Formats: sequence, structure tokens, C-alpha cells
Amino acid sequence: MRRPRAGAVSRRTCLLLAASVLVASAGCGLTSGSPMVDDVGPGSIGQGRPLADADLTVTSKEFTEQLVLGAIMGIAFEAAGAEVLDRTGIQGSVGTRAAVENGDADATYEYTGTAWITYLGNSKPIPDPRQQWQAVKDADAKKGLTWLPPAPLNNTYALAMNQANYKKYGTKTLSEVARLSKSDPGAVTLCVEGEFANRADGLPGLEKAYGMSLPAGNITQMDTGIIYTQTAKGACTYGEVYTTDGRIKSMNLVVMEDDRKFFPNYNAAPMVRTATLKAWPAIASVLNPVTKALTNDVAQTLNAKVDVDGEDPHQVALDWMKEKGFVVEG
Repeated sequence: MRRPRAGAVSRRTCLLLAASVLVASAGCGLTSGSPMVDDVGPGSIGQGRPLADADLTVTSKEFTEQLVLGAIMGIAFEAAGAEVLDRTGIQGSVGTRAAVENGDADATYEYTGTAWITYLGNSKPIPDPRQQWQAVKDADAKKGLTWLPPAPLNNTYALAMNQANYKKYGTKTLSEVARLSKSDPGAVTLCVEGEFANRADGLPGLEKAYGMSLPAGNITQMDTGIIYTQTAKGACTYGEVYTTDGRIKSMNLVVMEDDRKFFPNYNAAPMVRTATLKAWPAIASVLNPVTKALTNDVAQTLNAKVDVDGEDPHQVALDWMKEKGFVVEG
């Protein structure tokens, strides 16, 4: 969005400074970034190039899924005619949120549960995903932020097991895991992150919600990446996973249904500066079809292309946007 600020330097200067990864003291308030230069035009979105003359900055967190989502958003804006500054890959959720709040970025894909609990300070998630999104939307409207409709993509916690253990124990839900922990206590062993092992919305809360009490010896704490490999090997019966992680599909893991809806909903949705959206209302019509197409299965596939196959997140996003017909070359 073009918006004059006291003491701000020109956009051209900001782009040059951002591309050189210079610091915010130059006057544009950005610590990094570079112009997106994809040769794309309108496909099923962006017809008529309604964002022509718009200068938009997109941001994201630093992990794979966020890098892909940030690129998807920026490519959509490009196809609709905007000049886009890529400021994806900010370390941590708080920094990404702050960039949109203070005007250093215009939009990002954020997660409803993260906003509700981390940013807005609530302790209890709202079980219904649409109501969770609406509550976040209403609260953030007072902070100059607008949440567009959410994606089916829900990047939340889950427990998963390999195919051999699935055939052996046959559990499909967390309630069945809880029953197994009572009928065969030695069968339920867990591989989890240290944070998950101690958070109220992690293992302690999960045990309470499902009536489990696992012996300490049944729980092994380890780094995230190791959890997936150890679960796939069967070193633990169940591993803590994120529901959109590409390694679930590549390792053929079976995810347990959270049938009591304990874990928060972390649906991805565009979080846009309200001032930007007022200036360029077509942002909503450009992003809505794209967001609607983002499912857990899509996220797992795209994430795996990066984490398993070693592809570049931006190229993965571009290929998907073309494959879906959202954008075309040229």
C-alpha cells in the first residue's frame, strides 16, 4: 500500500535498501526484503489487474509452510498487477505480527489459534473453527487488522503412528489411544517435543482431556525432526506431529483424530492491515479463491516438496499457483 510517512524515503530507495538487506535506520522500516519479479498474469484470479499501481509488502514466519504461503500471497498480488516486496521469513510469530501491525508489511497468512492465544492473550481455544476465526476477526478489528475468510488448512497438533503400529493396535482416535493406555499401559509410548510435554495445550492438557495418565518412562522428549523419523521407525508408538507437515505423507504416518476437539484450531487466513484493504479492496477477491483451495492435503504436499524433496519454497508456490490456474505465465 502506498502511504506517506514522516521521514520516509521513496519506495525505490526502500526496495534498493531492502534488496541489499540493509537496516531499518535507512528510513523505510524494513530489515530485509526484495521485490518479487515473477512473470505472471491473471488466471482465474486478478482479472482486470485490480491491484495495478498498488505497492504491497507480504511477510511470513521462517518455517517451510509459512514461506510457501507468503510466496502464494505475493504471487497472487503480482498477477493482479501489484508491485510486491517480499519480506517473508521473519523469525518468530511476534515479529511477523508486529510487521503488519506497524505498517512494515501489508499482509500475511496467520493462524487463528496463534492469534487467539499468543497475540490476544486468551487461555482457552474456541472449539468451532469458524467461531474461532470470527472471534479473532472481531478482536483484531480494533487493532487495525482485518482477517479475510480462513482456509480449511489447520496446522494444529496431533499424534501419529506408523503403518505397522496402526495394523497392530488399530487406533483411529485419541479416545481409543486413551483406552489403549489403560488396557495395555506399555503400548502407549510417546515421542514429543520438550515444549509439548509441558504446555497446557500440549501433553498435560491432552492427558487431562482424555483421562490418560502416562508413566514418565513412556514419554521421550526429542527435537521435532527426530520425532518423525523415530515414529516412522516404530521407536515410539505415537509421535507428536503437526497436521500439515509434509513428512506425514512421505512417511505414510496415520494421524489420530482429536475426537474431543482438545487441540486449538490453527486455520490459516489472510491477516491484512485494514488501511491497506480500504485502499485496495480487491485484495479480498484476489485472495479468497486461493485461500479456499488451501487444505491440509495441499499443505502436506507442498511442504513435502520443500522438506523432503529439497525444492525452493517460492518455486513450489509458483508451480502450484500455475497448476491450479490461479495465475498464468506472462
